[in-house]
Amino acid sequence: MDVLMGMGFTEIVGTPELVKGHETVLLARLMPLVRERYVRLDMRLVERIDAAGIAALLALYGAARNAGHRFELVNVPERVDEVLAVVGLETILVSHNAVQFSHDGDCLNLTAA
Repeated sequence: MDVLMGMGFTEIVGTPELVKGHETVLLARLMPLVRERYVRLDMRLVERIDAAGIAALLALYGAARNAGHRFELVNVPERVDEVLAVVGLETILVSHNAVQFSHDGDCLNLTAA
């Protein structure tokens, strides 16, 4: 995962699969961040999501809200957006107004494993 620090927020580029077995890595990496700051998860690479992935996104959203921060998804592929809409989460988690973060500095690369 790439972590990009911006003015007042952190943007993370997700991995291709947000499914059972992969969600624990996402939670381990992002839970401390959502408790500290506004986090945007860039979903452009995500091709698959299942109930475990959705549950992880909800846990991150809840932790961010409880800490007084925001957690949102950006650049959500159409298929993933459709899945989130079916379960009623598209309007809660997805930001359609987010401006693409352009990063010209260093970024912290984290492996998904």
